[in-house]
This record gives sequence, C-alpha cells and structure tokens, in this order.
Amino acid sequence: MTAVVGVDIGTTSAKAAAFDADGAMHGRSDAGYELHEPQPGWVEQDPVAVVDAVMGLVPEAGPVAFSSAMHSLVGLDARDRPVTPLITWGDTRASVQAERLKAEHPELHARTGTPLHPMSPLAKLCWMRECEPETFAAARRWAGVKELVVHRLTGEWVIDHSVASGTGLMRLSTLDWDPEALALAGVEPGQLPRLVPAKQRLGDVIVGAGDGPLANLGVGAVEPGVAACSIGTSGALRLMVEDPAVDRAGRIFCYALTPGRWTVGGAINNGGVVLEWLSETFHAPIEALLDEAAAVPPGSEGLIMLPYLLSERAPHWSALPRGAYVGLSHAHGRGHLVRAALEGVCQQLALVLASLDDAGYEVREIRATGGFARSELWRQTLADALGMPVGFTAAREGSAFGAALLGMEALGIADSIGRAAGLIAVTETVEPDPAAAAVYDRLRPTFEGVYDALLPAFRALREEG
Repeated sequence: MTAVVGVDIGTTSAKAAAFDADGAMHGRSDAGYELHEPQPGWVEQDPVAVVDAVMGLVPEAGPVAFSSAMHSLVGLDARDRPVTPLITWGDTRASVQAERLKAEHPELHARTGTPLHPMSPLAKLCWMRECEPETFAAARRWAGVKELVVHRLTGEWVIDHSVASGTGLMRLSTLDWDPEALALAGVEPGQLPRLVPAKQRLGDVIVGAGDGPLANLGVGAVEPGVAACSIGTSGALRLMVEDPAVDRAGRIFCYALTPGRWTVGGAINNGGVVLEWLSETFHAPIEALLDEAAAVPPGSEGLIMLPYLLSERAPHWSALPRGAYVGLSHAHGRGHLVRAALEGVCQQLALVLASLDDAGYEVREIRATGGFARSELWRQTLADALGMPVGFTAAREGSAFGAALLGMEALGIADSIGRAAGLIAVTETVEPDPAAAAVYDRLRPTFEGVYDALLPAFRALREEG
C-alpha cells in the first residue's frame, strides 16, 4: 500500500512520519532548530538552518506533503538569498503597527480572516517598512517557512491558500491577494509566492497547508460541530465549517483548508509554557507541582492567574497583556499558584469556545491532544472549564498525519479527509464535574473582566519598556 510522508514544520522542530491509507504509521523522525530572541519581543530563526533541518527529513523518493507553523516571514533578495531572519508567529515587534491597523482598518480582519495582531505578516511588513526601510527595500520577495522548503525541493515559489489565509494579505472571498492589505504592507503581488490550493502537486511534493487546519484533520475533527483542542507549549481551539466567516467582534480567525472546509477558532500563546515557567521558578519538577495543585479545590480559593507570559492572542488579539496573579493572599501557597495557572489556561480556551458560540457556531464535541493530556489534573480542569465532555485521541503525530491525509487525497489514493473521523479513535472521554464546572462558569466573567481592568496598566508598562 502506498505511503505518504507528512512533514510538519513546527516552531522549534520538524516531524516526519509515513502513513498508509488506513492510517497506519510506517516510521517517523524529527529534527530540531533554534529560536533566537535578540531583543525582548523578537522571536526569529536562521532560515537556512531551518530549511536544512527539514530537508534532512524529506525522503529521496515518494510522495511528501507539508504542514507548517503559520504567520512566519522572511525577506529575500533578487537571488533569493535571505536579507532578514525568519520572523516567527511569536514575534511581537509589530505591536504598534498591529494596534494601528486594528484601529484604522478593522474591516481587514473580516476580509482576510486574520486578526490584526503582530503575529501576522501584514503587521510585520508594516514594521519592516517603517523601522528598517533599507532592508525592506532590499527585499525583492517575501515568503514564509514552508514556501522556502517547497522552493528548495521544486524550484517553485508557491503559497497554499491555507497558509496565505494566515498572512492578513489574502481575501477569503476571492482566494486572491487583497489590494488594500498589499498597499498597506507596501508590497506588490509579484513579490509574493503564487497562490495555489493546498492539494497542489509539484511532482511528488504536495504543497500542503497550515498546521492549525491540518491538526483538526489529524484528530478527525472535520465534521460540523466537532472541535479540536490542543495544549502544547501554546494552545488552540478550532472548528471546521463549510463557509468562510469571522464574528463581528473580531474574536476568532478563519483559515482555509480545502474548498468547503475552513477552520474558525482561536489560538492562545500560553499553554504548557506556563507550567514550564513555574517549574523553573520554583526549581521543582512539573509532576510534583501538579500533585500539589491537585490538592487545591477548583477556583484556587479565590486566586486568579492571567497566564499571559508571552502576551496573548485569542480572543483579545493583543500583544499588550502580561501575566498577573489577582486575589493573592497569605493563605495561598505554591499549590494555589500552580492550580490557578492551569485554570487560567483553561479559562482562556473557554473564552475562545464562548467566542465561537457568540459567532453562531455550535460545538457539540471536543477532541483534544497535546502534551497536557498526560496529566489527569490538566484533563479534568479542561473539561470542567469548557463545561462539556472532552475526548482524547490516540497519538497520530497531529499535523503531520493531517498533511499525509491531505496528500493521499491529492494523489487520489483515498477520500482521506472524508474518512478522517473514522481513522482516529477516541481512547478516553473526560466528563466535567458539575460542581467544578459551576465554579469556573461563575468565575469566568471575573477572569475576563480582570483583563479589561488591567489593560491600561499593560499599556503603561509597555511604554516603560
């Protein structure tokens, strides 16, 4: 049986795994690469090093399909040599430009599906033009990480509709570049890769899509009302729908996958990274901290944490917020601090779920994956905060599996997207505890209100540097 290799180009590592049409995996490998933070808020990589690492995972023969982290940007000169680092989704240097775009051009979010946030290449291009004009002028082409890899393999400069829908530069209704967005960014269509469908074949290469939409595919969350939730370093809650749209409040994104399959939802910056920070701060293993947190009742006895250590994305889409504990008293100990952090992450995902509901999207089932699933406390807290059962699936390498399924459909091997739900087994379902769910539901307006109350302070702190 023909196997397709799915390659997921992540933020700090790439994974490759071969799958057949029945979903069986036939080997996997991975490769890591470094993130660089030369200044606070700058998160970038060496584009050559990343592409070299990914190329080491690509088979010499046979079909390969790609997934990649979205929102990255690199400038290239007339000979296609990088003139900038690879600027990642986590980079917030364009926060001033993003706030200006949100204030002056709010309609762009509805047209492009991409929130007006410093993660977007639109905001990054505005920053580059204003803050590094010589470098901006030297760039003859702008691309993202997956486009670099596909060009290395095929010699073609193409970008799929899925990744392009996360740039803030593509109009959802036409699947073409948005003239106003390009004018604001100061680039011409010829400076960008050619737009192609996610199932576009270039020989044995299937161009693929963004990691978010493919993660839904990889856990079988493809039917109406079935959402995918993930908590790794960051987190996300996404739902597939038939037509592109965003909510009027601008709280959710809309990214493409294939015709008739769009992903709406929100990503959060702070997931497992919050526990990692606590582990480093307290010089204690994460497992020990979780044991202490489990002894604390839901609601952390009046302690709330805003888990915005890396600022935040959905549903506020702002680079301003910072982490904060509110309600701290002498009665609170380390276990309370840890439990409040877990609850903060899960409450943030609950706000994304509420945003989907406010936008008119019904979520009737949630499938979850990620490193957090190893913790019983994490699993239960998520179900309690979301207020509905959460199903956990067998590990399938997530977006890499989704990329392989997309590749199979592009090759005509199988209707893999339609069969995805049947290929993925839910191995455990966690039911919410009614009493705990009631606590979190009662606290959620306060949790959200604290963000609003502290926003002026966050703004002042940014001005202080």
